[in-house]
Amino acid sequence: MINTKDIFFISSEETFRSIALDVFNFQFNNNPVYRSFCDLLYKHPSDVKCIEDIPFLPIQFFKSHKVLSSKNPIEATFSSSGTTGSVTSKHYVTDVNIYEESFRTGFQECYGNIEDYVILALLPSYLERQGSSLIYMVNDMIKESKHSESGFYLDNISELKDHLIALDSKGQKVLLIGVSFALLDLIEHYQFHLKNTIVMETGGMKGRRKELVRAELHSILKQGFGVSNIHSEYGMTELLSQAYSKGSGRFECPSWMRVITRDPEDALALQQAQKTGGINVIDLANVNSCSFIATQDLGRVSKDGSFEIIGRFDSSDIRGCNLMVL
Repeated sequence: MINTKDIFFISSEETFRSIALDVFNFQFNNNPVYRSFCDLLYKHPSDVKCIEDIPFLPIQFFKSHKVLSSKNPIEATFSSSGTTGSVTSKHYVTDVNIYEESFRTGFQECYGNIEDYVILALLPSYLERQGSSLIYMVNDMIKESKHSESGFYLDNISELKDHLIALDSKGQKVLLIGVSFALLDLIEHYQFHLKNTIVMETGGMKGRRKELVRAELHSILKQGFGVSNIHSEYGMTELLSQAYSKGSGRFECPSWMRVITRDPEDALALQQAQKTGGINVIDLANVNSCSFIATQDLGRVSKDGSFEIIGRFDSSDIRGCNLMVL
């Protein structure tokens, strides 16, 4: 068994690598879907001596299989957004305490005490459906902030505008977290000159607007909110951890998470830092599902471990691995 408390107290690369190997062995022996994938690749614990040897499960398996390394009862099921009739990813969580520990500790590492902030959430597309892990996280942040002014906003953007200006003008630290299209809607109606507010976009137009490259999106948002930087959150249904960017689209991982790129032409070949490729994520908080995931994002990792997202594969771009479906 893995002591999950150890995951959130990693203080060195050596410790991270040691725990990652322990998690791989645990999941190989306890996750039937991951075990079958490793078997198809002829990758067994005796073949895995370092984290670079660990197979990364294609993220599509969360759409077609129950990816579980635990026999405990399922406490929460998080699902991705999708168009009508499309197959969505499902992340079955057997211990929501691990998720809470992950996002609380991750935020603390990056931004400090949550109680210092009023949390204003503009997440309409997420509030309108069930099973969003982002809504679960932000709802907890609102409670943990212990500010009566914290809360969600849906269509009442005039009230949000008044609230945001009043809080910012009196020197209160504010975190405004919103989906990209809703933040753009807000600044089309109102202009701001914020001095004490962090504006954080969670990405995605959700079919409401034309997709923009991050640099263009941030330029528009900076002008509209009157801030020098736009922060970003990198997370997804299939991960129980988040990486944050404080500007320029460069994300930093918490101590129990790593990003590595793979060759876009060969899904099983990892790359050195500073090369553009498919994003693979090690998320040790996923101990009860799968901690080693090959995403459909394209990006680049710096030598210091920070990373940027450049785009996404479409289905025609995914090459070099015919093991997408067991």
